[in-house]
Amino acid sequence: MSALDLVKLSSLMQLTKGRAEIVVGLIDGPVAISHADLSAEKIREIPGTLRGACARANSVACMHGTFVAGILCAKRDSKAPAICPDCTLVVRPIFAEANSAHERMPSATPEELATAVIECVKAGARIINLSAALAEPSSKHEGKLQEAFDYAARYSAIVVAAAGNQGMLGSSAIIRHSSVIPVAACDLQGRPLGESNLGRSIGRRGLMAPGVAITSLGTNGKPQTLGGTSAAAPFVTGAIALVWSEFPGASAAEIKSAVTGAAPARRRTIAPPLLNAWAAYEAMNSTRARS
Repeated sequence: MSALDLVKLSSLMQLTKGRAEIVVGLIDGPVAISHADLSAEKIREIPGTLRGACARANSVACMHGTFVAGILCAKRDSKAPAICPDCTLVVRPIFAEANSAHERMPSATPEELATAVIECVKAGARIINLSAALAEPSSKHEGKLQEAFDYAARYSAIVVAAAGNQGMLGSSAIIRHSSVIPVAACDLQGRPLGESNLGRSIGRRGLMAPGVAITSLGTNGKPQTLGGTSAAAPFVTGAIALVWSEFPGASAAEIKSAVTGAAPARRRTIAPPLLNAWAAYEAMNSTRARS
């Protein structure tokens, strides 16, 4: 079974490629915007301290950002999942490009991440995809991050965050916020990966999505295959973008309820239920039919 079939995205992708007015914020590394399998006209950079386009194609930051962007908005005939290519992607890098692809993925401070979240919301993002580890955690700076998530919720932006790949039980300042949808990673049989973080907040409010052997865009002219919760999160983000594209007048609360509530009610476990994109679409259809 393919990753898209596992989470029932294939049927939804036959209905829509997304809408330009559905803006997805990507907080990650920079993106190889000139890649032949990306539509540059649908990608916007948010001015900041880091450029949205890659300066070093072999940097870990560029490779990671381009990989996640490919899952979301690559052209449908590419090797990437290409979930919502007609949506608008706004790129707000928080990872600086290192000199070598052998460098470890950099992390961001809570303050840096908070600034990026607010800037994405101000740029019109309805959904924000976040696959970032926190460095230098402190209660002072984590407070700023919580305020940023409050700001996103106030302006009806849905934040989707990777749960992390430390194989731990617990939560972080990112996924602890009540408005954030945490995403754990599973294999192609729907079983949680051993390295995926789990916990009460993840199980209660989150979803699972495929995070093993996911192939998306590379920066050297060839596809790259990666895994983990960073790969899983954009499946949830893309599903939300497609459902919202089909029901553009719906509120963030309606869309979030359809996507998270369409999953089986296993909310007392540390592992969240599997994303079911088609059930979310049907839930919105049912809601609209009653209204």
